[in-house]
Amino acid sequence: MTENNRHSSSFRDPSGFIFEDQGVVKRSISKLYFKQYEALKSSGVFEKLQHAGLLIAHKECSNSPSEIIIEPEQIPFFTYPYEWSFDQYKAAALLTLRIQKFALEHDFSLKDASAFNITFHKGRMVFIDTLSFDFYEENTPWRAFKQFVSHFFGPLLLAKYHGSESLKLMNTFIDGIPIKMLSSMLPFKTKLNPFLYSNVHLLAKFEERHSEDYDGQTKQARLSKKGQLNIVEGLYDYIKKMSLNSTSSEWGNYYDKTNYAVDAFDQKSDIIERWIKTLNTRTLIDVGGNDGTFVRKIEHDLDQALVCDIDYNAVDVNYRLTKKHKEAYMLPFVFDVLNPSANIGFNHQERDSFLKRIQGFAPDVTMALAVIHHMSLSGNIPFEMSAEFFSSFSKYLIIEFPKREDSWVQRLLNTKGEFKSHFDFYSIAHFEKCYQSYFTLVEEKAIDHSERVMYLFKSKL
Repeated sequence: MTENNRHSSSFRDPSGFIFEDQGVVKRSISKLYFKQYEALKSSGVFEKLQHAGLLIAHKECSNSPSEIIIEPEQIPFFTYPYEWSFDQYKAAALLTLRIQKFALEHDFSLKDASAFNITFHKGRMVFIDTLSFDFYEENTPWRAFKQFVSHFFGPLLLAKYHGSESLKLMNTFIDGIPIKMLSSMLPFKTKLNPFLYSNVHLLAKFEERHSEDYDGQTKQARLSKKGQLNIVEGLYDYIKKMSLNSTSSEWGNYYDKTNYAVDAFDQKSDIIERWIKTLNTRTLIDVGGNDGTFVRKIEHDLDQALVCDIDYNAVDVNYRLTKKHKEAYMLPFVFDVLNPSANIGFNHQERDSFLKRIQGFAPDVTMALAVIHHMSLSGNIPFEMSAEFFSSFSKYLIIEFPKREDSWVQRLLNTKGEFKSHFDFYSIAHFEKCYQSYFTLVEEKAIDHSERVMYLFKSKL
């Protein structure tokens, strides 16, 4: 029965699979993995990792001679590696290494090191693949070493030298960035670094010579547990110190150069707070939310707030603030509203699109503050299309409209040159007409001393 409900993304691991039971995500464990599962349970490894918040907690639902079923703690909204900022990606890499070190110290080892084994939950990264552990075999190399390089170390190195946008490559290379390609993309000076040479460039050469070997190691290779721990600790120390070569961005310090006064800024916050409280909002998504400033100003208690932005540095700032203030309700991630994440993987069903995930999450409110002019004037998206988009996943929409006279709007219009007249459609009257095809207007409020208007809409869908 469980086999028939197998999730479309869960087919790679013979140890078990994920399935849904009346909307609840559960995991089936096959007989092939019984020995490891019972050992991990009886040794206290599961309990210790879960207590430390490193591994997703689960409860055992049933235990038969043919199948064990567990129910992991439910995660309302998944983010994927290609939606993480640099610091988030670092945190995921370090978490994987911490778990591998702990596993080795208890005579287990991670049999895979996929970045998709991790997601963001309750303000922190958490490992979600309960069946990734296997018994440690004496004097054997870490079988997931190459996968760790292609899923974690390599993408982080590319981001360091070429910018955070390199992390988007994981959207294309769902099985990790090829080592040979990774090696060729890194600056020549990295070959002069002994650590990078041995862990990336030499691995690429070895892989080319021994392409038949998945782990990048010869079958006769031997490595003591101490040697493997040294590799794990070396990777951990190196990654922990990594930083981007450049941290400049257009929107990372957006709120330092806004074009409305402090009192207008505060009024905008007050309007949002009043509407959020009136609607008794429990969940929301702030599209183009920068560093989460306006969500943090909401005093009404929220269960979960997704805050996404196209700018990696802004998301990094938000992530650091989330950790600093222990804001378990806040989930920052990278998102391009002009190009949302699509369905990818085998049969386009391994990784769900942003739209499918957000529709499943169904936040009470969507906030789109100072976004519509970028969608309409930078992305050439008609109001009808953006209205349809926003109406598809939330009951309510709080949207800010900068009028044509707004300085940011004028800046964007002036980039259009001889095509500026084509954007005559950008007017508050046309905006209201188009949006009221998909929404019912609940309230509108102009922000004093600015050229901006706030709208509260209710979806007609």
